[in-house]
Amino acid sequence: MNPLRRRTAALPGHEIAYVEIPGRGLPILLVHGVGSSIDTWGDIPQRLAAAGRAVVAVDLLGHGSSDVGNGDFSLGANASAIRDLLDHLGHERVHLVGHSLGGGVSLQLAYQFPARIETLTLISSGGLGTDVGMSLRAASLPGSELVLRLASSERSVRTARWAARKLGARGIEPEALSPKALAKLEDMRDARRLAAFLSTVRSVVGPDGQRVSALAKMSGLDPHRVLIIWGDRDPMLPMQHGLDAHALLPGSRFVVVEGASHHPHTHAPQLVVDELLVHTRERVAASA
Repeated sequence: MNPLRRRTAALPGHEIAYVEIPGRGLPILLVHGVGSSIDTWGDIPQRLAAAGRAVVAVDLLGHGSSDVGNGDFSLGANASAIRDLLDHLGHERVHLVGHSLGGGVSLQLAYQFPARIETLTLISSGGLGTDVGMSLRAASLPGSELVLRLASSERSVRTARWAARKLGARGIEPEALSPKALAKLEDMRDARRLAAFLSTVRSVVGPDGQRVSALAKMSGLDPHRVLIIWGDRDPMLPMQHGLDAHALLPGSRFVVVEGASHHPHTHAPQLVVDELLVHTRERVAASA
């Protein structure tokens, strides 16, 4: 498939990098998680486009090719930046898809600007419970930047890849040594990305877990317009968070990706694409 070409939008107070692929209907807007970028979606944008759908994917503030703006990496700041991007691109409404932190940003966007959201898909979403993986709790602690600088060094990553190969040969594949996790570590060598990562994590996570919850604000969502996707082996955000949110939204749809960890869209990209196509095409009609 053709590689994605990023563009940059000069918005009030910041520049946001994005990808836009034309197609039919309202755009499907993809919002990634902390420490990631548009690249986390792999070829999902192209698969959606191949089905004829319009797609937009965005790099959050301080991530990917987006700048750091004024240094505010909160959910609200990211939600407002995405709203500004939609204004810039001329999109009044979108089908919103958020993964991990991007799910928290998407929930905030739906809360702040509900008229802009046609449907909402949450993939292993943050903001739905307090539990979170120990790596993010550790990143919220003072001094974690020193640890991350050491862990992201060329020597450390090379050793981690060696360990991953040895464990993989025995059928053991720790999430912390996955190619995606190690690629994120390499990104931390960039001082700008490291600072943005830590500031973003600390805005939503503390030593005791997630500090920001969307559960009290979910009553404003139309359950029939909500799809929740989760991997049943997620070590970062337990699937029970998604099940609890599903229970709060009778009429929403919950999809389990068997064998997937924190990135079900990487584990089973076509399954996720198929679910998105069904949800954005048929769920709205079902709730009308």
